Amino acid sequence: MSTFWSIWVIVMTLIVLGGSVWLLLATRRIEVTDAKQAAEKGQPSTTGHSYDGIEEYDNPLPSWWFNMFMITAIFAVIYILLYPGFGNFKGFLGWTSAGEWERDVDRAEQRYAPVYAKYRDMPIEEIISDPDAMKMGQRLFNNNCSVCHGSDGRGSYGFPNLADADWLYGGTAEAIKASITHGRTGVMPAWGGAIGEDGVDQVTEYVFSLSGRQHDAAKAQQGQQVYGTFCASCHAVDGTGNTALGAPNLTDGIWLYGGSPTLVKHSIRAGRNGNMPAQQGQLKSDKINLLAAYVYRLSKVQ
Repeated sequence: MSTFWSIWVIVMTLIVLGGSVWLLLATRRIEVTDAKQAAEKGQPSTTGHSYDGIEEYDNPLPSWWFNMFMITAIFAVIYILLYPGFGNFKGFLGWTSAGEWERDVDRAEQRYAPVYAKYRDMPIEEIISDPDAMKMGQRLFNNNCSVCHGSDGRGSYGFPNLADADWLYGGTAEAIKASITHGRTGVMPAWGGAIGEDGVDQVTEYVFSLSGRQHDAAKAQQGQQVYGTFCASCHAVDGTGNTALGAPNLTDGIWLYGGSPTLVKHSIRAGRNGNMPAQQGQLKSDKINLLAAYVYRLSKVQ
């Protein structure tokens, strides 16, 4: 928070708090001439206000009610001195929400570390047969992966389906674990400027022919030459892709960004950029091993 806004918060807090206390004290009892005279005559004290013949008595708040207001004000002062909330003043206790979260995480780690530890060095192929391990893996997946890949692991536009046998970087247990641990960065270069719109159309038709889709044979033949020059180095001459580079297999009809002519042309023309965040900074090795096992099992049972 900047110095200006810190001062603004402090001033406004003091005005509201001080003003509330002043208003409470100043209006506890209204002293008016008529009310004093009425009191001297032993009559009920009023504020002098009358509404349709109904007079407003000048009775103070009940003491318990007034005292509760004052206790609340005192509590507010103590609170803003102990905890952050008074501009940039951090409070005498030094409490922060981030620090509280870290303490909660540490307590959870101490409590559950022994539960996860048994799976740290266990082979993934063995973990998938442990029902308890799969339940923990599913919870880890829901908390860390489902926002992109969906709760069922079937992905969506731009996010891979983890429940099939098609893997950009390989579907072995170790490859999946490496993807989760270190993350992945996929880049499809934009070729529109190099091959022109005609080249985009021709390569699209050739790519369709690789997967047996309906295509324009003449354009596909022309596109084969363009493909060989610009695309084969990543996707292989036969279009089966390259897991070392994360280059998709173009022969299986599975499309990460959609397989319609418009979307395929866009991929070729403008390129694509994908990023799978590394989880090693968020999860320990035992949890990553469990998570990898769960993802590995998704592709085996669905």
